Parts: sequence; structure tokens; C-alpha cells
Amino acid sequence: MKILFDHPSPFLLAHGGFQIQIEETKRSLENLGLTVEYLRWWDAQQHGDIIHFFGRPAGAYIDFAHSKKIPVIIAELLTGLGSRSRSAIALQRLWIGLSRRYVPRELTAKLAWDAYAKADRVIALTAWEAELMHRVFEAPPERVVVIPNGVASEFLAAGESNIERGDRLVCVATITERKRILELAQAAVHGQTPLWVVGNAYSEADAYAQQFFALAQRYPKMIRYEGPVQDRNRLAEIYRQARGFVLLSTMESLSLSALEAAACKCPLLLSDLPWARTVFRDRAMYCPIAGREQTAKFLRQFYEVAPRFPVPPKPLAWMEVAERLKEIYKELLSTSR
Repeated sequence: MKILFDHPSPFLLAHGGFQIQIEETKRSLENLGLTVEYLRWWDAQQHGDIIHFFGRPAGAYIDFAHSKKIPVIIAELLTGLGSRSRSAIALQRLWIGLSRRYVPRELTAKLAWDAYAKADRVIALTAWEAELMHRVFEAPPERVVVIPNGVASEFLAAGESNIERGDRLVCVATITERKRILELAQAAVHGQTPLWVVGNAYSEADAYAQQFFALAQRYPKMIRYEGPVQDRNRLAEIYRQARGFVLLSTMESLSLSALEAAACKCPLLLSDLPWARTVFRDRAMYCPIAGREQTAKFLRQFYEVAPRFPVPPKPLAWMEVAERLKEIYKELLSTSR
């Protein structure tokens, strides 16, 4: 069985969770004995049994694959849509429906809404995204499968250790506006809540990142920042030593760093968004996306209760994710043949 992975955005342009998801999924599937290749668009001689597309391909892309008897699985992150209000989602659903009915198909084809109906399987990271794929994009419910991201073994192993927790909250994220790292740091300073930030910016010259760097330099006792941590064992140790994990982003699909922290049994404070409540329910605290003073209040409250807060649910290992995908691949091949 040979699986071809495809993705529209080059990794060299921006790092992030999608890259980790793709690389870890590929590695785990190979450990199960499957052959996985990145689709080489220039190689007409490449062959494969299934295309697993990370993102949303054009409907014509799926049509061409089907003409060659190749099933297509799509796995898109509905980060923006999944973080909007229910009224905004309803408006988008209405707009899509009206566009499909009254706008010429040639104009809407590039939006690839029809990919959800044409794909052989659609992978959602959460039940919330699965609902949106069905309601907004009309994905057939029998083809939508929920398979969350996994975590590396180092984080699961750290969750069983007895490392004593320290006095700092930790946030592991890219330093960008969507993650609200600067706002989090400002709230930490305002509320006198020790914070450790781990991560890097898309560009060191980014104006938003520069503001955060300046703030961290101004308040070194309150904001600890040493850049990214690449070593998984060290990162797992940081999660295990932290008093709690904080991620107050405006948009998420399923945060890998939140799952890693959960694997390390680190208490969680997350933005009050549907993805977080769907995954962690009452095993996390939630903070509204608000101004500095209100955020500082929630941050300080979490800091006080974190040592007594319930442990988050244990996430899947990447190998468990791969095993679920392997079953889907086998099912599709047996059906198509």
C-alpha cells in the first residue's frame, strides 16, 4: 500500500502545527509498514494507491484522481471558521448556499467547496470541525471521520514522571498576533503572574514580535523568554515543571502544544473557543478573548487554582493516529477494488 501525501503550502515559507501533523503522521505510518511519499507534482511516473491531501484541493483535482481509480482523503484545518461565532457561521453557510445557487460555477470553482462532497473520506480533528464540514460545506456525514492529532512518546512518558512543578505558567506557541503572545505577556505583567514563553516568530523583524521581545527584556523577572526549544525531552520537562499551560489565541483548530501539555498532565487555561470546550470540556479553564485587565484577572485566578485543578484527558499517541488512518486506507482500497 502506497500513500501519497499532498499539501499546497511549502514548509520553508512558514512553520507550524500542520507541518508537525504531516511529518509525524508520515513517520508513524511508515513505522506501521506503509509506504508514504510526498506527491511529486513534476513526476508523471509516480504512482500511489491513495492520495491524502492536507488542506482543501480543487474539485477537479479529485475528479482527475478518481479517473485514475485513486481515492482521495482530505484533511483541512477549519481554524478561522471554527473560531467564529455561531451567527457568523450561519451567515457564511447562507452565503455559500446562495453562491452555489446563483453565482456561475466557474467563479466559485476556485473556492473548492465541492471537494467535501467529492472526497472519499474527510478527516476532522474535532467533533466541532466535523459538524462544520457537514453543515457548512455539505460533506456527507458517513464520510466524515474524527481523528485528533497525536503527541510524541516523550510527552506521554513525561506525564508519568514525578517532577515537581515550579512557579511559572508556560505558553508554547509561535509569536504572532493570532496566538496573542504579546497580549498574554502584558496581562502577566499587569497581574504579576510569572510566565515562560517558548517559541519563535515567523520573522525576527516582525513588528509584533519585536514588541514582545522588548516587553520581555523590560520585565525579565516576570517574563522568561529564551526562544524555541527543539529537543522534545527538554520541552516535555518544561511542560512537566510548569505550574500550568496557557494559550489565549484568537483562532485554533486543535492546538498541538495544548495536547502536549495535556500529555504531561499540565493544567490548562485556554481561550473560550468551541474547539477547546469540545476537546477538554470541564478539564480546562477558559478565558474570554478580552482586554489586558480582564485577561490578567483570569490569568491570576488560574495561577492560584492550577495546583488543584483536574488533570486534562490523555491525548492519543501518533502511532494510534496512524493505526486509525491505516484502517481507513484499507477500507477505501477494499471498496474501490
